[in-house]
Amino acid sequence: MTISNAQASAVTASGPLAGDREIPFCRTEITGEAQQAALRVLAGGWVTMGAESVAFEDEFASWVGARHAVAVSSCTAAIQMALMALDLPPGSPVLTPTLTFCGAVQAIVHARLRPVLIDADEETLAVSAAGVAAAARRGAAAMVVQHMAGYPVDSAELAAAAGLPIGSVVEDAAHGLGATIGGRAIGADARAACFSFYATKNLPIGEGGAITTDDADLAERFRRMRLHGMSGDAWRRYHRSGSWRYTVADSGMKANFTDIQAAIGRAQLRALGRWQYRRAAIAARYDALLAQVPGLELPPRPLDDLHAWHLYIVRVQDDFGMSRDAVVDALAAAGIGTSVHFIPVHHQPYFRDLLGADEYGSLPGADAIFPRLLSLPLHPGLSDADIDQVCAALMVLASR
Repeated sequence: MTISNAQASAVTASGPLAGDREIPFCRTEITGEAQQAALRVLAGGWVTMGAESVAFEDEFASWVGARHAVAVSSCTAAIQMALMALDLPPGSPVLTPTLTFCGAVQAIVHARLRPVLIDADEETLAVSAAGVAAAARRGAAAMVVQHMAGYPVDSAELAAAAGLPIGSVVEDAAHGLGATIGGRAIGADARAACFSFYATKNLPIGEGGAITTDDADLAERFRRMRLHGMSGDAWRRYHRSGSWRYTVADSGMKANFTDIQAAIGRAQLRALGRWQYRRAAIAARYDALLAQVPGLELPPRPLDDLHAWHLYIVRVQDDFGMSRDAVVDALAAAGIGTSVHFIPVHHQPYFRDLLGADEYGSLPGADAIFPRLLSLPLHPGLSDADIDQVCAALMVLASR
């Protein structure tokens, strides 16, 4: 598969192809079925967490292959709850990637624990066993493991590298829905795997998250924690069959799901398999077309497992002839949206002040990777023509 000379010559850095639409970095698709489901719940008069949310949890757990799923307000809340449920002393050290979304590290802080940053692996953009072991020498009572961009990592291997039991690992699976490790879906066998349903994610609801777990008692604790620590059936107190009485048995927070979200999510789940297939096809087309563009390093693929393809991240190398930031600006001028995932946590002033810049010294992998990272458009609504236009634009920029 190649880009034709006509396609490449038609692209300029001053605007999109004549007659072509602009290509956003992400476009959220809410299916017609999901829209009707939301209207059904709105008309029913019960819109917060209720029976629809329970049904979504059952169906999401089934899709992942997990024993239990607990729907919550966000993946950030899910990570915080999973860490709180470890019952660690305040200030305990928690390993976390530095190349991650800031919210995942804020969850550690909100759980009254101390982040310990792990350097990025320059091959996978995730973390390596060697990087985890190096970070663990500064202390490790628990670890948050991220499946960066959808690339699956082996939590058990990383736990061993940190000297931790697997039960002390929380999986940040915000990017991982649809990926596999050892032939099993991410989240299928975890003590706590945390998913996101934000508007850009593989299962877009708009907002929301979920925790999957193989521990029934822990699932019940999460259900209490998400609603102020109240007894798990507290939402039923407003139903005709319910009681006004409830028990506060745990510390908790306000992090519940809603039946509007659940109705959308149940319908969106029915499209998820099709969407995952399309994401993989888009990644394969990018691979084939961009292989001929000098100075672009393409994303890695796992050898024996499925990538979730939440993001398609290339690296702009020196021989491309333009900096990453210049490429972002040129593509934006051509009507093509891009993004960068992520600004390393240790580059952020809040975390440098909180953690102490000298404590971690240099994190050379993340520092080397960050200026080169470029996330290209990737969502199921992209057409082959859209992908060809993105690749043709990159070829023109590389030839300047």
